[in-house]
Amino acid sequence: MAIVFKNLFVLPVLFLSSYAQLWLRPDAYVLFNRKKILGPHELFNDPFGDALDYKRKKITDDFGTAPLSDSEKPSVRPNYAGLPKEPKGRWELVAVNSGVSAMHAILLPRVNKVLMYDATIWKKSEIRLPTGHCRLLNQTTGEKDCYCHSVLFDIVTTALTPLELHTDTWCSSGGLSVDGNLVGTGGFQGGANTVRYLETCKGCNWREFPTALADRRWYSTQAELPDGGFIVVGGREAFSYEYIPREGDSNAKSYFFDFLKKTSDRDENNLYPFVHLSTDGNLFIFANNLAVLLNPKSNKVVHEFPALPGGHRSYPATGMSALLPIKLHSKNNDVIPAEVLVCGGSGHEDAYTQASKDIFYTALQDCGRIRITDKKPVWKREIMPSPRVMGDMVILPTGDILMLNGAKRGCSGWGFAREPNLAPAIYYPKAKLGNRFMQLKASIIPRMYHSSSVVLPNGKVLVAGSNTNNGYVYNAIFPTELRVEKFSPPYLDPSVAVHRPVIVTDKAPEQISYDETFQLQIKSTAVKVEKKDIIVTMYAPAFTTHGVSMNQRLLDLGLEDVIAENAFLGIHTITAVSPPSGKVAPPGYYMLFVVHQGVPSVSTWVQIK
Repeated sequence: MAIVFKNLFVLPVLFLSSYAQLWLRPDAYVLFNRKKILGPHELFNDPFGDALDYKRKKITDDFGTAPLSDSEKPSVRPNYAGLPKEPKGRWELVAVNSGVSAMHAILLPRVNKVLMYDATIWKKSEIRLPTGHCRLLNQTTGEKDCYCHSVLFDIVTTALTPLELHTDTWCSSGGLSVDGNLVGTGGFQGGANTVRYLETCKGCNWREFPTALADRRWYSTQAELPDGGFIVVGGREAFSYEYIPREGDSNAKSYFFDFLKKTSDRDENNLYPFVHLSTDGNLFIFANNLAVLLNPKSNKVVHEFPALPGGHRSYPATGMSALLPIKLHSKNNDVIPAEVLVCGGSGHEDAYTQASKDIFYTALQDCGRIRITDKKPVWKREIMPSPRVMGDMVILPTGDILMLNGAKRGCSGWGFAREPNLAPAIYYPKAKLGNRFMQLKASIIPRMYHSSSVVLPNGKVLVAGSNTNNGYVYNAIFPTELRVEKFSPPYLDPSVAVHRPVIVTDKAPEQISYDETFQLQIKSTAVKVEKKDIIVTMYAPAFTTHGVSMNQRLLDLGLEDVIAENAFLGIHTITAVSPPSGKVAPPGYYMLFVVHQGVPSVSTWVQIK
């Protein structure tokens, strides 16, 4: 049976490889849909169509976001533009060729390089492996793939370091280990059951274990646990989860997860579920429009949340989600509040199917916010400046939330979206309802399906990727995108530069333990630095792919004191308290920021364990 299944899985792949050039024909997608080359659920659209076709086709049932209830409406009228002279951020183009399309991206500790990779299935990229290095595709014919599908992008020089992948990482998942190394899971073809490891040492390359996982994990989510281990949840036709075994071992079985079966629908709007580790050690798992708390020790669901109204939020109706910043104190209560934000998606269950017929529904424009540690939590909805599907949600060093990339119509998939959403929006979690959003300066580069975003140590956000096509195609509606940008949020505007502190690196900790007091020093040109104007944050880098920012979290640490050591030189010593446990901050590497009057420093790396 396993051999038959394997053959059924490989045949579509061979078909796709054989007909790769056929895709360049305008009508190729029709044949691909009819043959169902990637399985019964995979659909395609015309990559060479008209980007404005949605304007000429009247969609009778194109409802977007349901109106807010009276209790949800803000008491003031939202002003998404902010004050007329308020900074709106700045875009800069930093590279024209990332080598590979950045379908997946994450900042690696210590080396300060962004790992980017896409998929091996296309056997093509814009960078080759070093001479003599090729991937053997067929032992009988000797066919090889000498292109690189994974690179390290130097965030300072933009230099590329090619890395060699063998298993297919298409639509995979990942996270950082306690030691700051990449642990990746799943993918397509022979990569579906794979666990991969990449260390940050010079000259290190991928280590791949194709039989490590019990179930095939394509479009699954990986989340870190309080002890530093990982869980992998869901994936196409995988109504289960499992824990990543020790390197070299293989799982004999997975854990059936009925929640994923219940949240599945005809268009599979429960892929890439949002998974956040709550401050009580349980896992908040959101799929489609429902959520539960799963206890990873007992493997039991300990709480079921009410449905989030309005529509569908998981891939391919791809919304965005983040665990909001966790506020800590020098002495914390037993229950540390945790909140989750979910934004965007599609109001239509069949948005994916309809997009294959050139019907591109307006994306959702609302957000749902819920305190997951309450005994009887409820969703509270609010409205973003614009609709967004396939967007990224990143937590800035200040604790504010940046939403960017994606589109205003359609859903995830090849050619399934229209009207790029070029303007980022910032969300202020601490502000009053009605004043939480501000729209920022727009980019000129559409970032559609398969784009990614990464928070950098200097507080900028690296933005890359966008590939709605089968392979590297440059004459499509939305071409394969290799340009890399950096976005500077408003806090990096020159008008507020005087408030920006500098961490004295030799006076900052490189490693801390749980629930301990530690000190660091900053240098500031500000006239006065007071405790009330200072926050110290720790940010865990996100693994970003398909609109999902895995393992992202930010901790607002408790402060005990801020003392001026040398007023003439602007030197101040900050005494802070580390997170209380791995439930609140899983062990590993974090970017440590000091924020003064809303302006963050350049970070240093700190490891907690």
